[in-house]
Amino acid sequence: MKKDRQKKAREINVESEWIAMRENETEANQYAAKCLIVCAAVGALSWLFNLLGIFIIPPMIMNIGMPFTILFFLIPTLLCKITNGTPGWLKYAIVICGIISIFILSSAMPKHGVLAWAVPISLSCHYYSKRLTQLTLVASWILFSASIYVGMYIGEGDLNLLVSEPDITKRVITGKMLFEAFLFFVLPRALVLLGISSICTTVATRTRRLLEKQIKDSEERQRISTELDVATRIQADMLPCIFPAFPERPEFDIYATMNPAKEVGGDFYDFFMVDETHLAIVIADVSGKGVPAALFMVIGKTLIKDHTKPGHDLGDIFSEVNNLLCESNSEGLFITAFEGVLDLVTGEFCFVNAGHEMPFIAKAGHAYEPYKLKPGFVLAGMENIKYQSGSIRLSPGDKIFQYTDGVTEATNATYELYGMERLADVLSKNSAKKPAELLPAVKADLDAFVGEAPQFDDITMLSVAYLKAMERPD
Repeated sequence: MKKDRQKKAREINVESEWIAMRENETEANQYAAKCLIVCAAVGALSWLFNLLGIFIIPPMIMNIGMPFTILFFLIPTLLCKITNGTPGWLKYAIVICGIISIFILSSAMPKHGVLAWAVPISLSCHYYSKRLTQLTLVASWILFSASIYVGMYIGEGDLNLLVSEPDITKRVITGKMLFEAFLFFVLPRALVLLGISSICTTVATRTRRLLEKQIKDSEERQRISTELDVATRIQADMLPCIFPAFPERPEFDIYATMNPAKEVGGDFYDFFMVDETHLAIVIADVSGKGVPAALFMVIGKTLIKDHTKPGHDLGDIFSEVNNLLCESNSEGLFITAFEGVLDLVTGEFCFVNAGHEMPFIAKAGHAYEPYKLKPGFVLAGMENIKYQSGSIRLSPGDKIFQYTDGVTEATNATYELYGMERLADVLSKNSAKKPAELLPAVKADLDAFVGEAPQFDDITMLSVAYLKAMERPD
């Protein structure tokens, strides 16, 4: 089974590389054709300069050779328009047209066409193919050598090749001249061409490897992105997300949201019934971001919920959870957390705070105000910390709003903090709203303040309203 998966993965990688190379080849065809258009323009400009007498190449040679040179330079553009640059054979046609153009140019002007032989080899680099570059070199060698000898008979007179006067009708070519042309012109220039080709081959090979690495990196990023999407959904499913959460319980109303800064976040909230008469709420923030924080979040959330039991002091619960977190904290993370348990019969709200933000409490008919309490030490920061619990008495109609520092520390484009004052102000303006209406109002005000600035931290909020006292069960 494992071998089948590995084989399938290799097949997918090969297919991805093939697709990427085909896309590059199509793009390379277009760029190569544009390069040859530039070469055609250079040839036309040289032809014009010759007609104006700026260049002194024999007019007959220029008038015969240059039109064909320009024609073969332009054929690739025509082929790309007809085929959209997609056929596999097109790259060979483009390179061949380049070689033929330079062959005509070099035959007509042996003195001026030497450097032009770098054109077809350079064109082949666009395709990142060592094999194509090598084939181009061989074809260029053959036609380059041929152009030297053709130029001796019909091209521009080169006194380095011809000892007689450079009149085509009076040239006298001997066997010795042909041999010397090979020894002193064909061979040295071929070696120069080989040097240029080696550079182009190295560039093509290295670029292909970079492209293949980029393809593999892209596939890896895609795989990670897919896994993070799954992790995002899993994390969202771990948090209570069905509202109204307890439609059968008229004693309270609760609502919460969490907006991670990355695909997965370190913030979490939770609420659950400890027993028939006690509602627990938890909100926490793990240091760090991304996957490590999310994994530590799962551990923290699970431990807090598992250890919250009827009749247990919340301070003792956090002390025990803290020691357990310290044992499995090799990454040095920590958690700021707030937990409260509301007695639905008496309205007593017991709480414990481990380095978390102070909550806001709105008494019935009044605005939200911050409830100052000792923050305590963070969870997983140090072993054997003793946490102290506290309590307040809520009356029907009272509400609690709790949040993480992603709210108050949100920044706008000018790096200005949202802050406690703005939070207190928006809460006061919306004190009469139900929890499900209050949180979107706060988030809207926060978004308006932040604007287009990126979100740097998770934003988590929770609100609970104590609606009526529960009758004590028998």
